[in-house]
Amino acid sequence: MSKRIETAIFTNMCMIYDENGNVLVQDRVGSNWAGITFPGGHVESGESFTDAAIREVYEETGLTVSKLQLCGIQDFFLDDGTRYCVYFYKTNCFSGDLRSSVEGDVFWTSLSKLHELKLSNGMDSILKLYGDNTISEQFFYKENGKYVEELK
Repeated sequence: MSKRIETAIFTNMCMIYDENGNVLVQDRVGSNWAGITFPGGHVESGESFTDAAIREVYEETGLTVSKLQLCGIQDFFLDDGTRYCVYFYKTNCFSGDLRSSVEGDVFWTSLSKLHELKLSNGMDSILKLYGDNTISEQFFYKENGKYVEELK
């Protein structure tokens, strides 16, 4: 196989915010990534990254979002060599009736108080991409069996 071709998994996450400084969060349950996070999920075969984020937000929150802004990406390699990529979006354009899903309860909270909640593992690091316009990529590589973060 060419060095230019690799196996990859594509996912997304979307921060929905309002004019009052609140963000919509999800308290994920029953997964290996439980805790407070933003809605999101996997990109399906043949689906655009943006359409996948819109679909995932709707499935998990009942809200229809639009005018998504790409904030950055996170990528790292799984033990089998697969590259895992997360596309981070944000928007303040949404409509619909808020509802929780099997993924977890969804609710609004102040962005400034987000750190007081029980965040999903690594979510505090992900918030860097949302809060710093000078960062576009969060790359992790393994060194001595542990992930090391590089912000680019």
